[in-house]
Amino acid sequence: MEFKRKRYNSSSKARQNHKVRPVNEKQKIVLFNKPFDVLSQFTDDDNRKTLKDFIPIKEVYAAGRLDRDSEGLLLLTNDGKLQHKLANPKQKTTKTYWAQVEGSPTEADLDKLRKGVILKDGLTQPAQVSIMDEPDIWDRIPPIRERASIPTTWVSISISEGRNRQVRRMTAFIGFPTLRLIRYSIGKYTIDNITNGDYREIS
Repeated sequence: MEFKRKRYNSSSKARQNHKVRPVNEKQKIVLFNKPFDVLSQFTDDDNRKTLKDFIPIKEVYAAGRLDRDSEGLLLLTNDGKLQHKLANPKQKTTKTYWAQVEGSPTEADLDKLRKGVILKDGLTQPAQVSIMDEPDIWDRIPPIRERASIPTTWVSISISEGRNRQVRRMTAFIGFPTLRLIRYSIGKYTIDNITNGDYREIS
């Protein structure tokens, strides 16, 4: 039986932020290493932590989103074309995540993700997946809840889609819930040498 891949449409909010940069305005690209429990937006009616608490640069917008409970790379720019290119699944920009999952997946388990799994919104595209050593990273505040009787494993997952909470749903589908999720890269951009909670502006 064949399963058709559903087309992913970017959110209306992302489309609203897609602005054209004036010709005489310098392109701004900001790489932010987002901490846990921070929203990927500049305002919030409930007084939760937002990008405004960390980034003083005006007129930049996130190219895609990163869930509040996820950490790592968030790219912001004033260049609408670049923002659209990086956030649009049709452009197939590869994003790499480091996921700490509960349990010890085998290569047979990971092969399911490499072939694509059927989620509620359709069949995922094949992912690049490998078990990795625990990365040398910052402590999460608060720390994850680990069960002493169950080990955890770090997995590198690269995808070119942008479905809602996709990586978490993929690992849960094969029986290994994600306990901590860090986005390491978006295309050629990475969090290398950017401390968690800090940003770097590049040209």
